[in-house]
Amino acid sequence: MSGWALLRLHAILVYLFMFLPVGIVVVLSFNASQFGSFPMTGLSLRWFEALWHNEAIMRAFRTSFLLGTLTALISTTLGVLASLAMVRYRFPGKQAISTLLIAPILVPEVVLAVALLLFLRALGLPKTFPLLILGHVIFTMPFVILVVQARLASMTSHVEEAALSLGASPVQTFFAVTLPLLGPAIFAGALFAFTISFDDITGTLFWKPGGVETVPTQIFAMLRNSISPEINALGTVMIVLTVGLPLLGMAVARRVDSGRHH
Repeated sequence: MSGWALLRLHAILVYLFMFLPVGIVVVLSFNASQFGSFPMTGLSLRWFEALWHNEAIMRAFRTSFLLGTLTALISTTLGVLASLAMVRYRFPGKQAISTLLIAPILVPEVVLAVALLLFLRALGLPKTFPLLILGHVIFTMPFVILVVQARLASMTSHVEEAALSLGASPVQTFFAVTLPLLGPAIFAGALFAFTISFDDITGTLFWKPGGVETVPTQIFAMLRNSISPEINALGTVMIVLTVGLPLLGMAVARRVDSGRHH
């Protein structure tokens, strides 16, 4: 067997090791039996129906959607402003500020979570939902900045200069020219921020106030008690959301961008 064949076999085995458990969870979520085992006794949507009627899980979904939406709005707004400042302007300490904005990606999330928790305790602040949003914003904003900065770096400033030379104010130029050109990157960054926030568990476990559960922390709590078939259905829903949303967003952004060029 040649070296390339061994490399392909190794890659296939790695992918199977990574994604086969995910596939098993998806398959078992449609199992009619209460016991998650093979061979399956039949196909059923009973566990998805049980999810719909589980008030604790529905409450966790509402909390996760609210948290993800607010995090995406704040992270995208701040990320766009920071990207414009980093790319379009020169000022003292620019490199240090740029490194500081990207640092949350470089630091392990558990270290960031513990550090923010200790900082809140040093200030004597209790854990609240707004502080949970702040923690998610700190962690997700660098992803928005990277996406928007890449788009800004590839954009030419001639169109904006033309709008300014024709009498448009800087504010009018931003909303009429710059913002539409940045639209695909902003949309993609917002989806990344929402998905990361929706799927986060490490930071959320440290930062969430008592009585507040998101979908990942609800799954963690359910696994500590017992392994219910509802967890497989909930895992399938999470997989569809966290994988499908970014792919859909990238496809829409690419289509919008290509349509604008044509």
